[in-house]
Amino acid sequence: MSVRRLAKEQPASFEFSKDTMAKAEWWIKKYPESRRQSAVIPVLWLVQKQEGWVSEPSLRAVGELLGMAYIRVLEVATFYTMFQLTPVGTAALIQVCGTTQCMLRGSNDLMRVCREKIGPKDELSADGRFTWQEIECIGACSNAPVAQINDLYYEDLTPENMAQIIDDFAAGKTPKAGSYVGRHTSEPEGGARTLTDPSLYDGSAAKKIKKLPNSEPVAEKAPA
Repeated sequence: MSVRRLAKEQPASFEFSKDTMAKAEWWIKKYPESRRQSAVIPVLWLVQKQEGWVSEPSLRAVGELLGMAYIRVLEVATFYTMFQLTPVGTAALIQVCGTTQCMLRGSNDLMRVCREKIGPKDELSADGRFTWQEIECIGACSNAPVAQINDLYYEDLTPENMAQIIDDFAAGKTPKAGSYVGRHTSEPEGGARTLTDPSLYDGSAAKKIKKLPNSEPVAEKAPA
C-alpha cells in the first residue's frame, strides 16, 4: 500500500473564492454550530473543486473555518483517496480502475496508453494538463474496463478510444462520457432482456417530491 504524501512544493497561501465560501457556509449551516466540524468532507471537496487539489495552506484554512486542528483536517484528507494531495492535470485527471474485473477486460492496456501518451502514473504531465492514476474498484464492473475522468465515468473502453479521449481533452474538447459500446446503464450489450418497460426505471411513475428531506440547515436547539 502506497503512502500518500503532501506535495513537496506548496503555495504560499490560500483564499476561499466568494462562491466556494458561500457553498461552504451552506454546508456548515446544515449542522448545529457545535458540530460544524461535520462539514469537513464537503468543504474539502469544495476547496478541491476550486484549486484542483488540496494544499497545505488550504487544509489549514479549512481547519480555521471549522475550528479544527490542522492535523485533524490532514487525517481526513489523507484517509479519503478522492482528495488529491498534489497538483493534477488541468485538462484531465484520468483514474483507471485496475481491480480484477477491469483487469480481466483490458485495463492494463488502457494504462499502457496513458503511460505512452501522458507519462508515469501519479505524476503531472510535462505540460501540466494531465495526470493518470490506477485506482481500486469504482463500482461499474458490468461495464469494464472503466476509467473515471474528472467527475464522469467512461465505460467499455478500448486502447483505441482511450487514446482518442486523451487526444480530445488535449484539443480542448469534452469527450462524451458513459458507455463506448452504446450500453444503457449496466444492461447487457445489445439491450435489456428483462425489465424492458422504461417506466419501471425512468422515474415517470414516481410521485413528485415537493421538498427533499434534510435539505434545510439544522437550527441548533437552545439549552434547556
